Amino acid sequence: MTDRKDHLDGRAVTLLVACCAFWGLQQILIKTTVGEVPPMWQAALRMGGATLLLWLWCLWRGVPLFERDGTLPGGLLAGLLFTGEFVCIYLGLQHTTASRLTVFLYSSPFWVALLLPRLVPVERLRGVQWAGLAVAFAAVFLAFSESFGHPVEGQLYGDALALAAGVLWGLTTLVIRASRLATASAEKTLFYQLAVTAVLVPFASVARGEAWRLDYSAYAWFSIALQTLVGAFASYLAWVWMLRHYPATRISSFTFLTPLFALVFGVALLGEPLTLRLAVALAGVALGIVLVNRRVAANREAAA
Repeated sequence: MTDRKDHLDGRAVTLLVACCAFWGLQQILIKTTVGEVPPMWQAALRMGGATLLLWLWCLWRGVPLFERDGTLPGGLLAGLLFTGEFVCIYLGLQHTTASRLTVFLYSSPFWVALLLPRLVPVERLRGVQWAGLAVAFAAVFLAFSESFGHPVEGQLYGDALALAAGVLWGLTTLVIRASRLATASAEKTLFYQLAVTAVLVPFASVARGEAWRLDYSAYAWFSIALQTLVGAFASYLAWVWMLRHYPATRISSFTFLTPLFALVFGVALLGEPLTLRLAVALAGVALGIVLVNRRVAANREAAA
């Protein structure tokens, strides 16, 4: 039986911050590589490589992946949702700005907080925690609001795809927590998602008419390798492990850090300006996360 906690401890917070930091850097990696490697083909290389790494990891660790344990329906559904999320992200980026897409994508914690308690009552948020979620999202919106005044053609369509990606991410979390996947190993849960995406995304690449090549620059391969090894393998494995051991509504609130990290890395690596609005947004996200993860006194008394 899974050893679940009702709050986030130091290990969880450290892992979450590390994951969000890399996911923020990952946006910079994708942005600086997509001009050379088409987006869906880039995703196919990344997910295919991560699937292979995970399979080798499981062989080394002796983690069974193909035993019959009742997780197949939930696993395939999680894989389809995961695939849909990435397709929406990459297609959305063709029609809207990265900043707008990021804001809509990180509506995911709201969908988790809204839907998951209906199936897993222990995940229910209280008033102050809902307030924290709203503060964190408002802070992210504030950070990106400067780029909202310059609409482009087809932007509404791109925004809708971005929102759909956020919903699909939330639904993936819901399936992992509320299905038989909640009792599966983190490795097997992630394997479903990566393997299904690795199979389906190449078809999306073909449908878009992307050229499949391998003669890319050293930087492009370094970027893809980092996205594969740290992003799609290590950080996603850590995320799925945390979903099995900690409250999903609490850990989802930490994802608001990712777009803020992306802005910080943009300042540090791409020379983008550091503004007062960004500093205020960082403080707002921190406050929101503290509120979401506040342990309500009533809960402590009920557990006593």
